[in-house]
Amino acid sequence: MSHPSYGLNELREMFLSYFESKGHLRLPSFSLIPHNDASLLLINSGMAPMKTWFTREEEPPRNRVCTCQKCVRTGDIENIGKTARHGTYFEMLGNFSFGDYFKKEAIPMSWEFLTQVVGLEPDRLYPSIYQDDDEAFEIWNKDMGIPAERIFRFGKADNFWEHGPGPCGPCSEIYYDRGPEYGCGKPGCTVGCECDRYIEIWNNVFSQFVNDGEGHYEEMKNKNIDTGMGLERLAVVSQNVASLFDVDTVMHITNKVSEITGAHYEESAKTDVSLRVITDHIRSAVMMICDGVLPSNEGRGYVLRRLLRRAERHGKLLGMEGPFLYQVVATVVEVNKTAYPDVAQKEAYITKVIRTEEDNFLKTLDAGMKIYADLLSAHKEKGETVFSGADAFKLYDTYGFPIDLTAEMLEEEGMTVDQAGFDELMEQQRVRARKAREALGDVAWAGIDLGLDATPTAFTGYDRAADGGKVLAIVVDGELRDAAVKGAEGMIVLDKTPFYAEMGGQVADHGTVTAGESVFRVTNVQKDKAGKFLHYGVMESGELKVGDEVTSAIDAERRQAIRRAHSATHLLDAALRQVLGDHVHQAGSLVEPDRLRFDFTHFSAITAEELAQVDRLVNDQILAGLPVVTQELPVEEAKKLGATALFGEKYGKTVRVVSMGEGEKPFSMEFCGGTHLDNTAKAGPFRIKSEASVASGVRRIEATVGKASLETMNRMQEVLFHAAEVMKTNPGELVNRAEQMVGEARELRRTLEKFQAKASLGEAQQFLMSAKTVGGLKVLTNIRPDADANALRQMGDFLRDKEPGVVAVLASTAGEKITFLAVCGKEAVAKGVKAGELVKLVSGIAGGSGGGKPDSAMGGGKDVLKLDDALAAVDDFVAGKLG
Repeated sequence: MSHPSYGLNELREMFLSYFESKGHLRLPSFSLIPHNDASLLLINSGMAPMKTWFTREEEPPRNRVCTCQKCVRTGDIENIGKTARHGTYFEMLGNFSFGDYFKKEAIPMSWEFLTQVVGLEPDRLYPSIYQDDDEAFEIWNKDMGIPAERIFRFGKADNFWEHGPGPCGPCSEIYYDRGPEYGCGKPGCTVGCECDRYIEIWNNVFSQFVNDGEGHYEEMKNKNIDTGMGLERLAVVSQNVASLFDVDTVMHITNKVSEITGAHYEESAKTDVSLRVITDHIRSAVMMICDGVLPSNEGRGYVLRRLLRRAERHGKLLGMEGPFLYQVVATVVEVNKTAYPDVAQKEAYITKVIRTEEDNFLKTLDAGMKIYADLLSAHKEKGETVFSGADAFKLYDTYGFPIDLTAEMLEEEGMTVDQAGFDELMEQQRVRARKAREALGDVAWAGIDLGLDATPTAFTGYDRAADGGKVLAIVVDGELRDAAVKGAEGMIVLDKTPFYAEMGGQVADHGTVTAGESVFRVTNVQKDKAGKFLHYGVMESGELKVGDEVTSAIDAERRQAIRRAHSATHLLDAALRQVLGDHVHQAGSLVEPDRLRFDFTHFSAITAEELAQVDRLVNDQILAGLPVVTQELPVEEAKKLGATALFGEKYGKTVRVVSMGEGEKPFSMEFCGGTHLDNTAKAGPFRIKSEASVASGVRRIEATVGKASLETMNRMQEVLFHAAEVMKTNPGELVNRAEQMVGEARELRRTLEKFQAKASLGEAQQFLMSAKTVGGLKVLTNIRPDADANALRQMGDFLRDKEPGVVAVLASTAGEKITFLAVCGKEAVAKGVKAGELVKLVSGIAGGSGGGKPDSAMGGGKDVLKLDDALAAVDDFVAGKLG
């Protein structure tokens, strides 16, 4: 090869810089978590985060942009590693035009970048076009000078991009000839062959049509350009290496895995598979966690868990006995930190998440593998080649084995899994969970078409407790109505409102919507996708009609209590970071009147000292009377100021920032759309009620502020005074008095136990005197009502030690329960009479069981009516043993 070689990080910068020079706005990679796109679990292409710009639902920041987008695709996760062609994580280079330039500019730029900037040989590059796209052919042939025989026309399946109804258009791809050494050797091998010789490195998508879904295509007025080029693929060509796993940055990661496991690439096909799986999956995992994904059993969290657990199992195949993936994180960070500095900032957090997930899985992996082996053997013994869906579900549900992990292990055994059976059981589980949620009540808007335009409801509640407005829509019993009459439960939509809709963990406002004597009592407010505020409640009096001018008034006292809790939540978040570390991130919250619940990422129980420190720190900031300042800022400016964003969340151009404290570094500064106090002193006393784990790596604190804290303090004071009164002391001396009384009670108990022991031993002495003689052994039985097990043992030990030839069975009863104790002295044991066998006999007669040592054993019975029969059997048992 005669072209220069560039590192992956160099190629990324070369691409972005080139398109910047062509008037494109360079944008950072979007988060892997899609924003307002329920159709995707994870971003899987360069254009995916820009859908609304292509459809013009939103205005792009510029009509020309370029990105290098982090992407994760897991559709064929079970095949990753088996070949070196594919990975779950990759970076997609892209230049985009939103109604600006089109084919005449896009094609020359792609060619210039590949040949003039990257330096690839023009005679090794081959363009392809859609079979009917003569316009693209003319540009390649006439403008770019590419001979017609080097331009390949392909059909719709290969060179026409569309996904159902909507924008679509032809593609023009650029292939690179890697040389015959990568080819299949078949006659006629050329561009389009499935072998590795001709590799597609660039795809220009020309969005010029709109498909109506019925095969009709209409030319678009504003045509778009959507291009994509896999960064790793470009690096494979530039560096002239065999696969993406041989690219410089990826190989650094593989080398680290080899260093840890002792396994090396190209030692064996089996080892190579495991090394590729671990290398690929740890790349994906690090980036997903960096963007806010946490391991779970649902959605994208389950994708992450599958990746980590599959990698963990391949570590086992390489001989790893303990957690090891977390040791690779630093290397992944090192090769990515230039392009993605946030991955370096979150390195400790990412490492902790992966280590915790490894520890949790390894606890069940060995047990699960044993169960899997047993289930596998059972199938093989029956001559079956299909592993049942029920067994696969058991491995998933009990031992955390993702279905693809089970399928992979079965493939190694020459078997398959009943995927349909597994899916059916999974769906049954989802239905059960959905019904459980429904049983709790779901107030979310059902999605009735309100017949309104897209104008969102204007929220005026940041600085107003009441405001005028107009009724735009009314829904009663799930149907649109012109009016709501007294007693009707339903929902109304206003053009503007002071009511806060439930968002960001903050509960909705309550209050009234009135018109004259008509009163609608609001008990909940939700916000739909169009930004409409939906006021739920009941018509208490009169009547409201669509078009009525109304006055909306929130419950101001309740709102103030919510403000107290929300501002305290921000203080708590900041305090947790100070005490526990910067790895703490909000994972969920609930803000109610004077009560809050805060979920956050942390990987061990918080000590009592740490909890006390957090509590004290929050209360210190409340007592300091910090000013609470709210301002709207451009998102980048807010980030530069150090404002804390919700982990993994995407924000618009302008954000609302809430600061608590003064100076360049206030105590707390967060992006937040909720309602807050104007000074922390108004929060009142802050009290932590509980701290616990709610999920792997996620802790929860529940706390109170304001009146709720005061009420708790008052109740505790009442209890304190009452306890002091009962114990005949004053509150200040209550602890000393309690310790004194506990000590006195302990001493009295000891004295009583001594008297009871003496009494029991005296009784035992009398028992011996009345014992029967059977074959030279002293045999006795006795019932001790309400005696506990300890009292029986004391008496039994005395009898055994006092008389070597004793055989005794003592019984106590408590309700329907019987406790047996059997003891045998040394001589009795020597003659073959054993307490364990004896107690087993009498317990069995009374409907129970028992056992123990030859000289002492205990048992239990359930049938009190059989107690006498059980004891009567002792003499015969002894006689039988002595023969």
